[in-house]
Amino acid sequence: MTDGVPAPVTHRLRVEMLVVLGISLGQSAIYSVLSIINKLTLPVALNEQTTSMNRSTTPDRPWLDLAYQVAGLIFPLMPVALVLYLLWTYRQPEGGAFGAMGFDLRHPLRDLKWGFATFAGIGIAGLAFYFAARELGINTSVSAANLTAAWWTVPVLLLRAVMNGILEEVVMIGYLFTRWRQSGGGIVAVIVGSALIRGGYHLYQGFGGFIGNAVMGALFGVIYLRTGRVMPLVICHALLDIFAFVGYALLKPYIAWL
Repeated sequence: MTDGVPAPVTHRLRVEMLVVLGISLGQSAIYSVLSIINKLTLPVALNEQTTSMNRSTTPDRPWLDLAYQVAGLIFPLMPVALVLYLLWTYRQPEGGAFGAMGFDLRHPLRDLKWGFATFAGIGIAGLAFYFAARELGINTSVSAANLTAAWWTVPVLLLRAVMNGILEEVVMIGYLFTRWRQSGGGIVAVIVGSALIRGGYHLYQGFGGFIGNAVMGALFGVIYLRTGRVMPLVICHALLDIFAFVGYALLKPYIAWL
């Protein structure tokens, strides 16, 4: 028994968490480790390599490319649907699947306040750290938006940013913290573990991506414990990615050092 939780329940919940991570962001972390190994073993220095994100699949056929992009927005959210279903069907936490983690619209003004405040604090520091890491040679150059120019390019980038925010914060914070505490696990362990996994699936960008996102993940964990709500983190994450994706797409033609 762990902190009053029967051993079979603890075991089942922790197996469930491993399975969820194995088909979602934990899997991404493994592939990210393989990616950084590949980059480190190339004859080109890490900071002279470019990591491209948000790429077109069929740039010569925009209508088909849009279909690919829509699929790429929907299917990554299936782990979110899965964890909400799991929280609903087995050992439902107090407040329900949505209410327990604060993934709802009960406190929109407070969520926006926390979301924008966190974005303002993290955004500038994160950008500065990215450029520093690149100059130190521990990070690749990140090309954040590489979609073919079309009427749907900016809307897709906006939706991709929102999708990333929902996926990462609901799974890595809302679900993982809820299930870990239900299994009798300690707070420090889940903050550190969640942050390291978050850093891990950004390792494909370089060691700067790992460090920056691990620190952000730890901060997000503390904010979640303070507010009891994941929505401010979804808002902050979406704003960070909107700034990165759309800002990069709009400024790249005019700023060479991006």
